[in-house]
Amino acid sequence: MYGEQPSAVPGTVRWRGAGVGDDHEVRVLPDGCMDLIWSDRGGDDGGLLVAGPDTVAYLATRRAGETSIGLRFPPGTGPAVFGLAAHELRDQRVPLADLWPAADVRRLAGLVARSPYPGRVLEAAALDRLRAGPGPDPLAGEVVARLRAGRSVAATAAAVGLGERLLRRRSHALFGYGPKTLARILRMRRALALVDAGRAAAEVAVTAGYADQAHLAREIKALAGVPLGVLRPRRPDRPIAAA
Repeated sequence: MYGEQPSAVPGTVRWRGAGVGDDHEVRVLPDGCMDLIWSDRGGDDGGLLVAGPDTVAYLATRRAGETSIGLRFPPGTGPAVFGLAAHELRDQRVPLADLWPAADVRRLAGLVARSPYPGRVLEAAALDRLRAGPGPDPLAGEVVARLRAGRSVAATAAAVGLGERLLRRRSHALFGYGPKTLARILRMRRALALVDAGRAAAEVAVTAGYADQAHLAREIKALAGVPLGVLRPRRPDRPIAAA
């Protein structure tokens, strides 16, 4: 069982996942984001983990009876919260204690475990970190908006006043990978939103900016690890998606 809602941290989503029934695998798709996660199973790390930006789908195990609470920071915000460049956490899950002082993490873990509203405790910690530093780089939002709208890397670099090489370097620090990879991921997320809205695969390919339906299918499989038809099984009220 999974649900999400807007967070008190600007642009961030607060989410909750609960294991129901037997242990099962969850496919987490890349989105350019970084997450701060707490699990009620605890452990030596206090149950606090950081999920770095993924380049491909991450397969997580949701254990029966386990509840996880997380903050999903928008692309470019995670580095300002965690204090290091995004590419250093690319495709990784690491204990928060590897990034923040151990005493601070122990204190936070205790507060979260005792609170009836653990998500709000995580939000307060993230806001404290953002207020203590310079905050997110405003370049991130500009780059994401242009790439999400389908602008090319060259056009995006020109619009934000950077050369392509410098944009690539800044993108690795902000998002964990270069603008071309981020653009592919954002396009995939747009395509999946269109599929979920009931659009046929051929229409999705054109609207989301793919060359054709075959291109859509290849990209989904490359990033998600499974064909679109497996990722979004057909429902009676939805057309068949590309496999």
